[in-house]
Amino acid sequence: MTATATPISPQTIGEQDFQTLAALNKAAGDPLRLEILRLLRTESMGVLELTAVFDSKQSGMSHHLKVLARTGLVTTRREGNSIFYRRALPPAEDSLGDYIRALFQAIDAMPLSQTVQARLDDIRAQRGEQSRAFFARHFHEFRRHQEMIAEHELYARSVLDMLGSIQLPAHDTALELGPGEGCFLPALSKQFRRVLAVDNSADMLDQARTTATRASLGNVEFILGETSDLLTAYPNAVDCLIANMVLHHIPQPDTIFRHATAILKPGGSLIISELSAHDQHWVRESCGDLWLGFREEELTEWAQMAGLTTGESQYLGLRNGFQIQVRCFRRPQTNTVFNE
Repeated sequence: MTATATPISPQTIGEQDFQTLAALNKAAGDPLRLEILRLLRTESMGVLELTAVFDSKQSGMSHHLKVLARTGLVTTRREGNSIFYRRALPPAEDSLGDYIRALFQAIDAMPLSQTVQARLDDIRAQRGEQSRAFFARHFHEFRRHQEMIAEHELYARSVLDMLGSIQLPAHDTALELGPGEGCFLPALSKQFRRVLAVDNSADMLDQARTTATRASLGNVEFILGETSDLLTAYPNAVDCLIANMVLHHIPQPDTIFRHATAILKPGGSLIISELSAHDQHWVRESCGDLWLGFREEELTEWAQMAGLTTGESQYLGLRNGFQIQVRCFRRPQTNTVFNE
């Protein structure tokens, strides 16, 4: 006897599920909304930024975002007086979650138009210039600004503990992104044969170089630039990449994970200490922060999208209300390397 599949009826799935599915289909039935979802795969953007990217009216963009948010396809986060939108994570394994994952997969296979990409690059450049301008004005006060949130020692010890507990391919090369005044370089210098200190601020890099000189660190190399500049020069070359409290200063923080996949050796680790999401918008003006921290699932999603696996995590609650997350992500022994 040949078995036959039992047909699924509204009574089996539930009327509410069909209503939800219909709402999802309606939300996905507009070309602009699909383009928005494609863009928000790796971006977190405000209404005015999206309006500029797609050359649309603000009222129309607000409407589209409201439709997407109502169906759970995008999530919102308030940062000061601004609301930023990001594509939502699909629900847990169920029929609707599978549908949304398939929708996102189809959307992500489509490239952004050259015009949209150019406008997006302009916004990224504006964000980057905002960050560089702040540090150009305040580089001599960096430590005081940083310690308004958290003292270096509070998270440096946890990063060192994590570094000592994980298995690395070797202890040949470490890369610290955004070394600040170089406070973490002496510890890295002791553990690795070679240390790369990378920063896009020449003034900050000079501060780190001074620290290294005073500590007689002979194995530290200083590179003015960003992780995108390292993709060709250092592919599969780094055992451990460390980013201490820098993601909230980076215009497109998810790229760090994708670049790490290309820079790290197979089996190498990305260690991040970073602020958890918060609502202290004063740090934008006082500390030059572009982002008000990040949710745990945001970092996990970016890592997964980049082909990294999630490892150890620690969370440090501070008396001033901030929380720091110290996270480890690993590049598997074999995976697809991101190419920009």
